[in-house]
Amino acid sequence: MNLPADFVWGVATSAYQIEGAASADGRGDSVWDVFCREPGRIADGSSGDVACDHYHRWPEDVRLLADLGVDAYRFSVSWTRVFPSGSGPVERRGLDFYQRLVDALCERGISPYVTLFHWDTPQVLEERGGWRNRDTAERFAEYASVVAAALGDRVKNWITLNEPYVSSITGYAEGRYAPGVKEGHGALAAAHHLQLAHGLAVPAVRAAVPDARVGLSLNLSPAVPATDSLADRAAADRQDLLVNRMFTDPILAGRYPDGLTELFSGVSDFGFRRDGDLEAISVPIDFLGVNYYYRIHVADAPLPAERTAFDIGVRTLRPTDVATTDLGWPVEPQGLFDTLTGLAARYPTLPPVYLTENGCADTADGPDDDPGRIAFIAGHLEAVERARAAGVDVRGYFYWSLLDNFEWARGYVARFGLVHVDYATGTRTPKQSFDWYRKAVRG
Repeated sequence: MNLPADFVWGVATSAYQIEGAASADGRGDSVWDVFCREPGRIADGSSGDVACDHYHRWPEDVRLLADLGVDAYRFSVSWTRVFPSGSGPVERRGLDFYQRLVDALCERGISPYVTLFHWDTPQVLEERGGWRNRDTAERFAEYASVVAAALGDRVKNWITLNEPYVSSITGYAEGRYAPGVKEGHGALAAAHHLQLAHGLAVPAVRAAVPDARVGLSLNLSPAVPATDSLADRAAADRQDLLVNRMFTDPILAGRYPDGLTELFSGVSDFGFRRDGDLEAISVPIDFLGVNYYYRIHVADAPLPAERTAFDIGVRTLRPTDVATTDLGWPVEPQGLFDTLTGLAARYPTLPPVYLTENGCADTADGPDDDPGRIAFIAGHLEAVERARAAGVDVRGYFYWSLLDNFEWARGYVARFGLVHVDYATGTRTPKQSFDWYRKAVRG
């Protein structure tokens, strides 16, 4: 691979997916704790109550990271471990857990990349309106300031939000993820307030950590029309607007994307927007995290009579001429190249980019060889090389994920890890892909 010596190699996880210890040391409920208790929400009826028990087994996981040889480890802080009710008194026991983890990483020369929000909104704040409510953005900035002040002498790389599209549209419009509602105006308000939370958190982190590098992670997927018909091309443009430009335009260009208000005419009056919001949202960032998994193949579809913010007259298709993962996701590294070069073309002042998530799931319940995962990583790293050669400043790659873990609404069926986890015993077993990635990092 033709990647520079200072290219950052890493892996990623998130708090609710691996920590377990759901009620330990004063941790409060998040929306995912409540969502998992509702029958039928999770495919296998499971939850993150135990997950990988990383909260107790973190020394073993740090040793795995050291054995893997990565430069960096991206993990998230659980908001309700630090503020069980979303605000108010700090729970020192929860914060101390992250202190110990960061110390152990630094002792081994592994740079911590801390994500402040990976979908685990405090349930108390959700009961007050959640991300529909501007106040949640302000509470998030307070939380960010506290965590940054506690860890900032050792942590220099900060990610405010992970995939605000998922938190807002998948959670508040599609209803497939927590909090599991299907709304129009509320979901669009959530998308806006999440971006505002990012904009408020960036200066809060910098005030606590003057030499911090701050960014956020967006899940970006090119939309591919099923045919060259005008209708399907228009559907692809709507898909791109909802998933990509609704977030990249405000954050990277300080503008609301053309066509957004027209697309949701009759769904929302966008009354949640206020003067000064775009200036806050578009605060300069030090890097952009891109989470890429697949391209979205779409065709035109009729609009339902009662619309949510997820209903944009589009139906997704599974391409028949492309290999897919066990989840049915098309394996198309070209989509990563298109995403990276498309960002650089659309935003002339694009900051440095890191692939903060990219991964392949299988459903094999055993520490078996996983050549499909190896091929997936290799293909996407090659796309990174090509994007760099085309002039995109890509500085790092974080594989998702270090461990098999709780995969949200799919429960424990889908396995993304380089390390197999036996959920009954917690036993960790590195897979063939772990050894392959270790050689790639060292090479």
